[in-house]
Amino acid sequence: MPYLGGEETVRELRRALSNPNVQSDPLRYRNTILKVIRTMSQGVDVSGLFSEMVKACATVDVVQKKLVYVFLCSYATLNPELSLLVINTLRKDCQDPNPMVRSLALRNMTNLRLPSLVEYVEQPLTAGLRDRAACVRRVAVLGWAKLHNLQPSSEIDAAVVNELYSLLRDPDPVVMVNCLRALEEILKEEGGVTINKPITHHLLNRLKECDIWGQCEVLRVLQRYRPQSEDELFDILSLLDSFLVSPHPPVMAATLSLFLSVSSNLPAISLAALERVSGPLLAACGSGSREMRFAAVCHIQLLLRSVPGLLGTHYKRFFCGYAEPAYIKERKMQVLVELVNDENVAMILDELKGYCTDVNTDTAQAAISAIGRIGRSYSDRCLQILTGLLGLKQDHITSAVVQTMRDLVWVCPQCSDTVCLALEGCEETLQDIQDFLNESTINGSVKSPDASLRSYVWSDLLHFYGRQALLWLLGVYGERISSAPYTLEVLIDRVRSEASLGIKMELLTATMRLFLCRPAETQDMLGRLLHYCIEEETDMCVRDQALLYYRLLHCGIEKTREVLQGRRSDPSLGVLIGRPAKPVSQWARCFNTLEPLSQGAVEAESNSRGSPEHVTYSPKPNADLSDTLSCSHIEEVHSESDNAMRCSDSSTNVLASSIAAPLSLSLSPAVSPEDFEHLWLQRQDLHTERGAEKIEEVDCAWIEECVRCPAVLHCSPQSLQAAMQLVNIQTLAFTPQHMLPWRVYLYTHTQRSHSMDAPNTTLILGELLCTGEANQKAGVKKSTADSGAGAEGKEDQLVRKEMDATADRLRVSEDGQEEEEGIKVILNQQPKDDDALRQFLTILITVLNTLSSKKD
Repeated sequence: MPYLGGEETVRELRRALSNPNVQSDPLRYRNTILKVIRTMSQGVDVSGLFSEMVKACATVDVVQKKLVYVFLCSYATLNPELSLLVINTLRKDCQDPNPMVRSLALRNMTNLRLPSLVEYVEQPLTAGLRDRAACVRRVAVLGWAKLHNLQPSSEIDAAVVNELYSLLRDPDPVVMVNCLRALEEILKEEGGVTINKPITHHLLNRLKECDIWGQCEVLRVLQRYRPQSEDELFDILSLLDSFLVSPHPPVMAATLSLFLSVSSNLPAISLAALERVSGPLLAACGSGSREMRFAAVCHIQLLLRSVPGLLGTHYKRFFCGYAEPAYIKERKMQVLVELVNDENVAMILDELKGYCTDVNTDTAQAAISAIGRIGRSYSDRCLQILTGLLGLKQDHITSAVVQTMRDLVWVCPQCSDTVCLALEGCEETLQDIQDFLNESTINGSVKSPDASLRSYVWSDLLHFYGRQALLWLLGVYGERISSAPYTLEVLIDRVRSEASLGIKMELLTATMRLFLCRPAETQDMLGRLLHYCIEEETDMCVRDQALLYYRLLHCGIEKTREVLQGRRSDPSLGVLIGRPAKPVSQWARCFNTLEPLSQGAVEAESNSRGSPEHVTYSPKPNADLSDTLSCSHIEEVHSESDNAMRCSDSSTNVLASSIAAPLSLSLSPAVSPEDFEHLWLQRQDLHTERGAEKIEEVDCAWIEECVRCPAVLHCSPQSLQAAMQLVNIQTLAFTPQHMLPWRVYLYTHTQRSHSMDAPNTTLILGELLCTGEANQKAGVKKSTADSGAGAEGKEDQLVRKEMDATADRLRVSEDGQEEEEGIKVILNQQPKDDDALRQFLTILITVLNTLSSKKD
C-alpha cells in the first residue's frame, strides 16, 4: 500500500470504492470503507472521496451505514452541494421498519449542520416525535435542540414546543430527560422550561426511573420551583430524602443543592440536610478518582462554613496520602485547620509536621502555613514546631517558617517573645541561601529552561518573601533581637547589588524602626542607607520613601516614632480561629458548581507575602462596602446629660425600634481583623480630634453606652461568639476570661428595607469594654478592712463578706453616688443611620442581658 499520508493513498482508495468487483462483494466493500475511516482518523484529508461515500450509503448493511454517516458528517460542511445528494437516502431511511435505522438516519440528518438542509429535516423530526420506538423519540427530541442551535434566530413552531411539553410524560425516562434538555436550549431566552406544580410532582415521582445523569438534570431544573405551601415543601423533601444518601456523588450533590434551594427559609432543615450528606461526602473523599476526591474536599469546605464542627470526629479522613497530588493535599490541610479542637490538636499538628518536610515545596509551605493558622489558638504548641523546623536549615522551609511567624505575631502579639528567640540565627541561613543564588546567577550554573530553572526561580521567590518577612520582624521587634543591627548592616552593605525593590523599601523601614529603639548601633548604617537611596538609587519609589524618612527625621524623634511605630494590637487580645459560621444561603448558590474548585477556602491574610501593614483592602464588587469604608466625616452622638457614658433603658429603645423601619443584620461582606483594626483606629482618631464638634452634613456616627450586665465578663468567648452569631453579629477579637481590662471587638452590616431617607446598608464596628476600676477600688477597701479585722468574730466576718460581695458589684463615683458596675459599649457606624444604630444597640443589649441572666 502507498505511503499513508500521500495523495496516492486517496487515489488508491477511490479506485477501490469505484471497482465493481469490490462493490459486488459486501465484505470487501465494507472493509474498504473502514480503511477510509481509519485514514481519516489519522489526519489524512480524504474529502475528495465524498461522492463515492455518498453512493455507499445506499445499503441495507447497518454497520456500513454507520461508517458512511461518520464520514459524511465530518466533511458535509466542506461539500454542502454534494450533501444534498444524501438527503433522499436519509429521508428514506427514516421510514425504514428497523427502529435502529430510523434513529440513525434522524441523528445524522441533524449532525450534518447545514442551514440549507433545515427545510428537509423538520418533517422527519416532527414524525419522529410520535414514533412508536423510544430510541427514535430520544433522537428526535434532541434533534430539535440541534436545529435551534443551528439557527438560533429562527423561531420554533409553538406546536413543536407543545409536543415537547407533552413528551415530558413519555413512559421512557430518557425521552423525558431529553425533553427537559431540549426545552432548556430552545427556551433559553425565555428563562428555560416552565416548571409548575404538576410538572414538578411528575418529575419527582419519575426520578427513580432515570439514570444518574438524568437524575442530576431533573434535580437541577427543579431548583427553579418554589413550593406554594409548607405541606407541599415537606412532601417534596420527603421524596428527596433517599437521594441525599445516594452512593453516586453527582446525585447526592444535586439533591443537596435542591434541598438548600427549596428550604432557604428553614435554616434548621438546611443544617439537618448538611449533616445527612456528610457520610456520602466522606465516601467521595476516598474515591479512586483524583478529580472526584478534589471536588468532594472542596465542597466539604463549603459545608464547614456553616457547620464548623460537622466532621470533627472524622478528621483522620483528611490526612494526606503519599501518592496524592499537591493540590489535593493543600485542600485537605485547609480542612484540617477548620477541624482543630482541644481533643485532636496534638494529632493534627503531628501530622502537619510530617508534611513540612515533603519533597514538594508547595506542600511543605502549605503545611507550615496551616500550622501558623492553628497557632492563633494554640500558639505554644505551634511555635514549638516552627522553632524546630528552623533547625533543619532548609531554604524553602526556613523562608516559609519566617513568613508564618511574621503573620502569627501580627495577629497574636503575645507570641513575640518566643518568635524573637527563635529568629536568632535564622537570618544567617537566609543570607547563605542568597549567596548561593547570587553565585548560581553569576556563574551561569542555571541556564536550561527545565525543571532546574523552575526550581531556581521558586527558591529565589521563596527566599525573597522570607527576607521580606525577616526584615519586618527585625524592624518591629529589633530591640529584643541582639543581632538585628548586624544583620541589617550586612544587607545595607550589599544594597547596591539588591535587585528587588520590595526588599529595599522594607530595609528602609526596618532600619528606621530599629534606629528609634537602638540609635547608637544604627545611626551610621542608617545614614549610609539614606545617602545611597537618595543620591544613587534610580527607582523613584525607593528614592521618595528615603526622602520621606529623611524629612521626617528633621521633624524630631518623637514625630518620627509617632508615624513609624504608631499603635499596636493589645497583646491580651486573641483572634478566634477559623471562619465564623455563616448562613447557608451565602454559599448555597455555588454548591454543585465549579466555583468551590476555583475558590481557596483560606483568606489571603496569611499568604499576603508582604508586610502586614501594607495589605490593602479591596471591597467586594457586589456590596456597598466601598462607601462604607471611607471615613471622610464623623459625628458623635451625645447624651443629653453631661456624662460621656450613660446607662440605657432598653424599654425606650425597644419602643423606638418598633416605630422605625424593619432592620436586618448581615455578616456579608466579611471584615478581616486587619481591616477592622485599620478602620477602628482611623475613626477613633477622627473622634478624638473633633470631640463634641457639631457637623451638619456627616457620614459617620459615634455612640457610647453603659449596659448593666457585669455577669457577661464571666462568659466564655465561645458562648459569647455563639450568642452573637445567632443574631448575625460577628465577634472578631476578645480578651480571655477574668482578665482586665476586658474587651470584645465586633461588627455587623445593617439593612433596612423600608427606609426612605437613610442609606440601605451600613457598617457598624463595636467594642465592649470593662476596665474593672470599680473592682480595683473595692479590692483596696477590702484589703484595708481586712487588716483591722483580726479581732472580729465569726458573725462580723460573715457580715464583712456580704459587704465585700456587694462592693464588688458597685462602683463609687467622685460625687459620692453609687452606680452599678457596667460594660461600656462603643459603636461607630458609617454611613450614618440613627434609627438603624438605635435598633442595633437594642439587639446588642438584649443579647448581653440574656447572657448575663443565664450566668446569674
